[in-house]
Amino acid sequence: MRGPFQNEPALDFSLPENRAAMRAALEQVKSQLGQRYPIVIGGERRETGEWIRSVNPGHPDQVVGLVAKARAADVEDAVAAAEAAYQEWRRMPASGRASVLFRMAAIIRRRKLELAAWMVYELDKPWDEAEGEVCEAIDFLEWYGRQALELAQPVQLSHIPEEAVQLYWVPLGVGVIIPPWNFPCAILTGMTMGPVAAGNTAIVKPASNTPVIGYKMFEIMEEAGVPAGVVNFLPGSGAEVGDALVDHPRVRFVNFTGSKDVGVRIYERAARVQPGQRWLKRVAAEMGGKDAIIVDADADLADAAQGIVASAFGFSGQKCSACSRAIVHADVYDEIVERVVALTRETVKVGSGESGEATVCAVVDEKQYRTILNYIEIGKQEGRLVLGGEPAEGPGYYIQPTIFADVPADARIACEEIFGPVLAIVKAKDFDEALAIANASEYGLTGSVYSRNRAHLERARFEFEVGNLYLNRKCTAALQGVHGFGGMKLSGTNTRAGGPDYLQHFMELKSVGERL
Repeated sequence: MRGPFQNEPALDFSLPENRAAMRAALEQVKSQLGQRYPIVIGGERRETGEWIRSVNPGHPDQVVGLVAKARAADVEDAVAAAEAAYQEWRRMPASGRASVLFRMAAIIRRRKLELAAWMVYELDKPWDEAEGEVCEAIDFLEWYGRQALELAQPVQLSHIPEEAVQLYWVPLGVGVIIPPWNFPCAILTGMTMGPVAAGNTAIVKPASNTPVIGYKMFEIMEEAGVPAGVVNFLPGSGAEVGDALVDHPRVRFVNFTGSKDVGVRIYERAARVQPGQRWLKRVAAEMGGKDAIIVDADADLADAAQGIVASAFGFSGQKCSACSRAIVHADVYDEIVERVVALTRETVKVGSGESGEATVCAVVDEKQYRTILNYIEIGKQEGRLVLGGEPAEGPGYYIQPTIFADVPADARIACEEIFGPVLAIVKAKDFDEALAIANASEYGLTGSVYSRNRAHLERARFEFEVGNLYLNRKCTAALQGVHGFGGMKLSGTNTRAGGPDYLQHFMELKSVGERL
């Protein structure tokens, strides 16, 4: 019997012993860079003759690893392997499935700094962000393992005298898992092992920017006791492998996290009933955001400025929950702009993730680097540049933390997802207008309101159109089992990762009545 769920505590890197341990982990991982990794189908390791080259975005000449690139022909084998494994795995008692997740959490706990170090190299991720992500992976496993046990308990029903009735949660079958590059440890783990805990089998197509950490997580799944074929590792291109997986008639569900454009395309493709398909596919999608922090006239301005800066520039703004819009009441607008700019100058440091000192590290690759710089040029025409606005020094894809003030609410930089260290500050004449501006977005993932006005906070509670709303705190750092993460509108299907009903998205109910 396991105790109540508790979130995994993060390490304090201000302590010399923790810093020394992290540096040792970085040295250990550095000695392993450049290795080759296979695809894995039904437990069989394969090389395909083509390789995905993963590099450190902070040092693009540093190869983190080469991962075999799956071909369309491998998709059929992966689906067949997952189907075969499903026949046994679905019969595994929930206690057995949950025990695999708990064992995986224990293995990750022991290897926490090693896994964090892999992300420092593969994503140029800051130490605290990388270690925090590993903690989140542990939280997913501990939470979903407990959920699987709860769903195995009898459902309480009304009864009639002449019939015995039971209601069961049963798994769907073979699922496709398409995780994002920005959280390749935690989100990949949660998206895969949640459905697996529910009795499904999975084919994981990791993001092409971060396939090495994806392979490391797959190895831990195997070590924890996931049987061959229950999870299959199939890195490859979206056009060749991703589309074939989504379209396959024997795939029951798709679990996706990534951009809006890709998510909408997956949703459309999965809706088509293919020849031989005997079900409607389910899609669980989380598709990013254009997240806003509203600052009211009577807010604690120091607290609000800290929340904006932390939310906008943590991990270089490469979070779907990052604050990319600050919508500020006219009465405090000038002071907030001044405070946010000053605090960013004082506290946000650009540099290599490996150093352990930086807040803003390299963005993920050259394509994203060029996209962000292009948005900055657009912003110079749309608003008033008050900080940054240029590439930053360094061998990799570094960009200065950039802030634009006096941005019109309908400007491109205030409406389109940039996914980088760029903040647009918009002035609102009053709280009504601020809330209207926030809700005008096609996205609805996270949001925050800083206010001392209880009536305004209560209005936001019910009217702010986001899946995750925070009052008087930053809009990032959702905790699994506490907040439950998922968006509204074009931010996704509101599938609550780390929430109370996540596993049910990958299951269906079966009612059995027996006449007495």
